[in-house]
Amino acid sequence: MKAIFDQISFDSSKCVTKAYSTSFSSAVKMLSPTIRQDIYNIYGFVRFADEIVDSFHDYDKEKLFDSFEQDFYRALQDGISLNPILNSFQHTVRKYDIPVDLVKTFLESMRWDLTKTGCDNKDEYHNYIYGSADVVGLMCLKVFVKGDTSKYEELKQSAMRLGSAFQKVNFLRDLKDDFENLNRTYFPNANLEKLDEASKKQIIEEIEADFKDGYEGIIKLPIEAKLGVYTAYVYYKKLLHKLKKTPSAKIRTTRIRVPDYEKLSLFARCYFNYKLNIL
Repeated sequence: MKAIFDQISFDSSKCVTKAYSTSFSSAVKMLSPTIRQDIYNIYGFVRFADEIVDSFHDYDKEKLFDSFEQDFYRALQDGISLNPILNSFQHTVRKYDIPVDLVKTFLESMRWDLTKTGCDNKDEYHNYIYGSADVVGLMCLKVFVKGDTSKYEELKQSAMRLGSAFQKVNFLRDLKDDFENLNRTYFPNANLEKLDEASKKQIIEEIEADFKDGYEGIIKLPIEAKLGVYTAYVYYKKLLHKLKKTPSAKIRTTRIRVPDYEKLSLFARCYFNYKLNIL
C-alpha cells in the first residue's frame, strides 16, 4: 500500500533529524503536530545534500550529488520516489507549493562546496548564506503559514535573517572542523588561522543584528509554529553567547557546545515563556 510506503518515508526523515541534530529535533517537537512532519521532511532533504558534499570523501561526490539532484526533480515530476527522503520531501514541496527556485538555489550552494574552499568577498559570502540557509528558512516558512501568501510575504525577510543567524553561528562554532577537515572557510576578510578578537567581535555583531530582525518575525508567526521556532532561536542565542565569551584562540581549536543540562533548562524556559505569552 502506498500509504505504508509514505509513512516509512516520513519516519525516515524524522529518523535523520533525530540522528543528526538532537537540538533541532527537540525544537521540532515544539511545533504543532499538524506541521511537524513537514519540517522533518525538509530537514532530511537538506541534511542529505549537505552530507554528500561534506562527508562522503571516499566516493565521487559530484556524481552522487548529480544523482541526488536529478532524482529530486524526477520525484517532484512523478509525485513519488523510491528514495524515502526524496519521497517525503517532494510530498511537502507539492503540499505547500514551495517554489522550486528555493530548492534549486539551495542545491546550487551545496554544489558550490564541491569545488570552492571559501568565500573570497562579501558578495560570495552573502550569496552562499542565502542559498544554504535563507532559502531553507523560506521553505519552512511556507509550511508555517500553510499557504497564506500575504503572511508569507510579511514574514519573509525575518525568516531569511533568522536562517542567516543560525548558519553564521554554525560557521563560527564549526570553524575548527571546517578548516582542518574540509579546508574550508566562509567568513571573508578574516584570517581564520589567526582569528583575533576584533574579527570575532565583528562577526558576532553581524549575527546579533540578524537575530534582532529574526525575532521580530517569530512573534508574528502562527501559533502552530511559534514555540518551535522560538526554541531554536533561544538555543542558538545561547550558543552565540558562549562563543562571544570564548577567546578567539580557543574557538580556533575547540568546538563550543551547549551541554544537555543547559539545553533542558532552555527548552523548559521557552515553554513557560510561551505559555505565559511573554515571547
